Amino acid sequence: MANWQTVEVTTDVLILGGGMAACGAAVEAAYWAKQQGLTLAVVDKAAMDRSGAVAMGLSAINQYVGIKDGQNTVEDYVKYVKNDLMGIARDDLVANIARHVDSTVHLFEKWGLPIWKDEQGAYVHEGRWQLMINGESYKVVVAEAAKNHLNAAGAQLFERVFIVGPIMDGDRIAGAYGFSVREEKFYVFKAKAVLAAMGGAVHVFKPRSTGEGLGRSWYPPFNSGSSAYFTLKAGAEMTCQEVRFIPVRFKDAYGPVGAWFLLFKSAAKNALGGNYMVERTAELENWVPYGKVKPIPANLRNYLGMLDVMEGKGPIYMRTEEAIANIVKQAGDEKAAKKKLKELESEAWEDFLDMTISQAILWAASNIAPEEKPSEIAACEPYFIGSHSGASGAWVSGPEDLAPKEYFWGYANMSTVKGLFCAGDASGASSHKFSSGSHAEGRIAAKAACKFAVENKTLPNIPADLVEKLKQETLAPLDRFEQFKGASTDPDVNPNFLKPKMAMFRLQKLMDEYAGGVSTNFTTNENLLKRGLELLAFLKEDSDKLAAQDSHELMRCWEHVHRMWQGEAHVRTVLFRQETRWPGYYFRADKPKMDQSEWRCFANCKWDPKTGEWTLLKRPIIDLVQ
Repeated sequence: MANWQTVEVTTDVLILGGGMAACGAAVEAAYWAKQQGLTLAVVDKAAMDRSGAVAMGLSAINQYVGIKDGQNTVEDYVKYVKNDLMGIARDDLVANIARHVDSTVHLFEKWGLPIWKDEQGAYVHEGRWQLMINGESYKVVVAEAAKNHLNAAGAQLFERVFIVGPIMDGDRIAGAYGFSVREEKFYVFKAKAVLAAMGGAVHVFKPRSTGEGLGRSWYPPFNSGSSAYFTLKAGAEMTCQEVRFIPVRFKDAYGPVGAWFLLFKSAAKNALGGNYMVERTAELENWVPYGKVKPIPANLRNYLGMLDVMEGKGPIYMRTEEAIANIVKQAGDEKAAKKKLKELESEAWEDFLDMTISQAILWAASNIAPEEKPSEIAACEPYFIGSHSGASGAWVSGPEDLAPKEYFWGYANMSTVKGLFCAGDASGASSHKFSSGSHAEGRIAAKAACKFAVENKTLPNIPADLVEKLKQETLAPLDRFEQFKGASTDPDVNPNFLKPKMAMFRLQKLMDEYAGGVSTNFTTNENLLKRGLELLAFLKEDSDKLAAQDSHELMRCWEHVHRMWQGEAHVRTVLFRQETRWPGYYFRADKPKMDQSEWRCFANCKWDPKTGEWTLLKRPIIDLVQ
């Protein structure tokens, strides 16, 4: 076996992840750790300054309720989220985040994040819930605050350490294990409470960008489904695993469209000049009552555009030149118009430079001036996230003062596994929390985790033989490569092992063709899903022969395993559902209509660590806000 050092770390509270939710958790846990005399450790597979979905930057904060100024209420936000997910949301979880998120945004500003202000000193809104920011250093600002709080509490921060999976002590979480991608060290973390915030999943499905564009995606390509894998392997109940998010973005470089729709009031039109949001309004009748709410749910907006493409009316264009011309026209005289045009040009480019630099590069390379010509937009490949317009994640307890008894089991944001807490993309059924809400949810979950650690003082037991077994399993791909590398002259082609890149391609092809990816216009059916499960079983068998040349490739091996489990949870749950749900995100061709008698429930799944069996079940939707 690879001769790596075993490093054991014992702590009261363990936070896994380095994105926005983990940063929020770090700030809150550091405070309570100092108050209660707890020890605290944070583990991130990257470096916190540029880790997570906000790593490259962001041009807007997408959840700000504006309670103190009377702009909206918590109930308003819950209604918005429920409508956008066509009735499927945990009111208690969404409300708990919404009532705390404004204070998180105010902290961001206090820490140095520039938020746009108007002449009266009020925040500039991109839309009802969105604030414009100069966000190229958004994550750096938030991470700096988190690290300052950790230092003040005497906490430990481990960066470049990849978490493979959970360690259990009976039905209670006991910690986590993983390895360094910089040093030959195998880590075992023992804890009373564990908070999972390791992000969502990208590249489970084949992306639109392949070949020379390999790795391009809208959501961070390094999000590998570690949250879902960790919670599933611990035996936690999961929810909304059929929900994958498909955003519409500027084609090929995945640039954001929010500012163009909301701030610039731009319209998307097909190649014939038709506006599908106007010409296809009759289709919305098929999805009443959700087809009639305002704003129209994101998936239905996607679907109307997809219908145009399927009818051969593509490509779809964002009419940037029309939007800019309309705004300039309202500016007044020629001098004012020229000044306004210059401002708009700057804002258009800055929107990309803040968060998707590759889109600005593509515009420049394609000789596109947004004030002169439109740009193509397209639906992306599917992503698994619990923080944006998706809802996949763990089934977690709500807060004691809001949650009905069916949704509460002792501690806010604790999964069905004792001592395992979830936030951000790791927690399900509470979508539209975005960056600010994820940070706020991290704070909520961390406070509850600290309370759990205070009230459950016994440290779980981790036998030495279990540690050795996990170490052997984790490092096996390295040993396999060393043993068999001489069997071929090409290290990527070998009869004795499978490299992680090839395994990823195989998973992506499988999910794309059988679970409703880009190449099938996001459409699947029962027979395709069942065949997909067969092929997943073969892939899981072959993945036991993964091989790695170094520690970085070892990480890729385990990322593939994590993605594979996320894919299986998805396929099983889509198959379990007996109606099309969220057309525009996925479409069951054999169940083309919305069945209201089956619609209003959560589709949950669970994997049993003892038997290896999957269970699919329904949980009730309990409305707290009408």
